[in-house]
Amino acid sequence: MNPVTLAVVRGSLEQIADEMDLHLIHAAISPIISETNDCAHGIFHPATGETIAQGRYGLPVFLAYMQFAVQNVLKIAEAEGGFRPGDVWVMNDPYLGGSHLQDVQLIAPYFVEGTLFAIMASTGHWMDIGGNVPGGWAPKAQEIHQEGIIIPPVKLIEGGRLNTALVKMFTANVRLPDQIAGDLNAMTNVFTVGERGLAALVAKFGREVVTDCLDAMIERSERQMRSYIEEIPDGTYRFDDFIDNDGITDEPIKLTVAITVEGSSMHVDFTGSAGTTAGPINISRNTAVSSCYVALKHIFPDVPVNGGTFRPIRFTIPERTLLSAEYPAAVGGYLEVVGRVIDMLFGALAQAIPDRVPAAFFGTIGVLTVSGVHPRTGSYFVGVFPYPGGYGASRASDGLVNATPPQSMANFMSLELSEHRFPLRFEYFALREDSGGAGLHRGGCGTSYGLAMTSECIVSVLGDRVDHPPFGIAGGGPAKPSEVVFHTDGRNWTPALRSKQEKEVLRAGDAIRVASPGGGGFGDPRQRDRAAVQRDLELGYISRETAERDYGVPQ
Repeated sequence: MNPVTLAVVRGSLEQIADEMDLHLIHAAISPIISETNDCAHGIFHPATGETIAQGRYGLPVFLAYMQFAVQNVLKIAEAEGGFRPGDVWVMNDPYLGGSHLQDVQLIAPYFVEGTLFAIMASTGHWMDIGGNVPGGWAPKAQEIHQEGIIIPPVKLIEGGRLNTALVKMFTANVRLPDQIAGDLNAMTNVFTVGERGLAALVAKFGREVVTDCLDAMIERSERQMRSYIEEIPDGTYRFDDFIDNDGITDEPIKLTVAITVEGSSMHVDFTGSAGTTAGPINISRNTAVSSCYVALKHIFPDVPVNGGTFRPIRFTIPERTLLSAEYPAAVGGYLEVVGRVIDMLFGALAQAIPDRVPAAFFGTIGVLTVSGVHPRTGSYFVGVFPYPGGYGASRASDGLVNATPPQSMANFMSLELSEHRFPLRFEYFALREDSGGAGLHRGGCGTSYGLAMTSECIVSVLGDRVDHPPFGIAGGGPAKPSEVVFHTDGRNWTPALRSKQEKEVLRAGDAIRVASPGGGGFGDPRQRDRAAVQRDLELGYISRETAERDYGVPQ
């Protein structure tokens, strides 16, 4: 394989996936996609369904589970005679694919001279999917049907003809039918962008050369990942962490991992983790595996994302645990579990390669949902606000401040757009002082903000990391925990489950104020450069008290 040709083909495929990302972001109606970038696109191998290339503007949590969704649909399609030109499949089943019901996947084949050449997939977050709680983030859900409608793998478009009855079924079961119809249309149009790019690539290099490149890309990524795993000392590395509660019962939920490295192979074993929870704090096995891939990609960022990257890793995920949810377990709080899995892999591998692994990031999405009927338009609205927060520090640097969640990379919606779309105003939006863990390198600061309602709204919040804040490594300190405070009827109060509250009615003048954790610190705080501590003080990252207590400045 000519390395120049391989590099050009790989870059071209990644560019095609990027263009698909950007097309949907620009064309979508809902701000959850157009502003938050809650989507992803990929190109997959026609025989194995493995990832070939994935767009860089979408969400990392979709890194692996889109591959699982494609592979499952590929099996179903083959049982029905195979993919056909002009077909587009749709699904959101979290047990076959991953994540939660709001993430809807479209899957389409691409043919060259009558032969299946590649499979394309588009994932987009729908602002509402029906269910008991507007927006789908239901902290008290105890089964999947309370969270929304389940879409099994079915043909949305067959031979180029849209199934309009199916679209009507979707729009009849959601609170935002016009937005969902618009987003669905934008998602289907994304495949035109993919087809155009693939056609140009095949025309330039020929079908056989590009096909050979697809196989070579996967094989080279596998070799590269194996070379990194070989650099990790052989042994077994264990780590435990906890989720505060499942939204139903106020008891901590234990997760445990043992990572065994042997030569160029890695075994990730979650034996000992808690069973399937009563509430929505569960993920499917596919999502658990995808979470591990996200963590490893953070540690080895230069390995290209495709199916070969993760071939050297095998998993043990026992059945009937919160990491292997099966129907009808609720999974709406899946991002909280994903975040904890990522942190656990960081915690375990920090014992082996501390110079490459960061401390825990802020570890909770803390999704705040505001919904109701808009007094100006008379139409239903749903606003979704995921936490930004601090990243963990590492040997190389301090952690990022006010960062998007590493498992989702979902942006925070524009404050001005939010105030225009919804009957609310932001009281403040600020970095959270002293929220990052102290260390030789300081954890990044979390974020605090307050929302005041200008009309009656229904507010739900689904978060975590209150009782078990993000940890530091190599002697670094923990971050400050999450915080949720409601202000109603002239008083401040905290939910019984601290970071989880469902469908609280707030009236004009009521408010909710939230604060996300920072990231954990790295190394001994007393070894931090004095000039860096002074800079932190001047920027408002830390207080004078923290400078004196944790960093010994001034003596």
